[in-house]
Amino acid sequence: MSTTRSFSSGDRTMIITETGDVDGPSFVLLHGLGMGQRYWSELADRLAETGRVYALDLPGFGDAPEPPEPLDMAASGDFVAHMISEEKLENVVLVGHSMGSQVAVEAAARHPHLVERLVLIAPTVNPHERTAAKQALRMLQDASLSQPRVFAIGAFYYLKAGPRWYIKKLRTMLAHHVEETMPRIVDETLVIRGEKDRLVPRDWADEVVRLIPHARLVEVRGRGHETMITAGEQVARLIAEFAA
Repeated sequence: MSTTRSFSSGDRTMIITETGDVDGPSFVLLHGLGMGQRYWSELADRLAETGRVYALDLPGFGDAPEPPEPLDMAASGDFVAHMISEEKLENVVLVGHSMGSQVAVEAAARHPHLVERLVLIAPTVNPHERTAAKQALRMLQDASLSQPRVFAIGAFYYLKAGPRWYIKKLRTMLAHHVEETMPRIVDETLVIRGEKDRLVPRDWADEVVRLIPHARLVEVRGRGHETMITAGEQVARLIAEFAA
């Protein structure tokens, strides 16, 4: 059983889909660029067995209306933190994938009292390849695109967001130097990387773990950038064990 509602602040609106009704952590899921909350479905169903899940459509993506201009990553983190505070969520495990990991890093670093634990799945952007052309190439090389389900979900959400908004948000993503914020994170952090992820090479994942004071890395064998779709049950188990 799930419920869906909107949360607004100023001219920004996000959509929250809540599942799970058992005592446990509050899992807040932040999607990647051009995506939306539905791509968490398998992972969210598994996590809902151990707590409450709040899967978000960030402004301009999924079913959330497009605002006049995109927020930068720091302001996006503030917006998510504001929602956590207003919704009075407790024992928050903040989970970000790809671009969502950048938002999660900012929320956790800027509002540490609101977040208990942090999970970064395929954290971006690799600072050694911080250009739109290089990121596009790496995405095309990623093994996940060969999976029909990944391709179908990605196509649906990219068409829904539209190229204009996608490009606007991509610029804020590439302008963000996530590596400068990571050392300020005080929460225990789990970094999850697909073994075949071309956007997040192993040396960058190792650097993320080095930058965040209390972080550790887990690799999912044989998976690429969209590992929470292609190995949803396994990734959910890793997160639930970490949260416990």
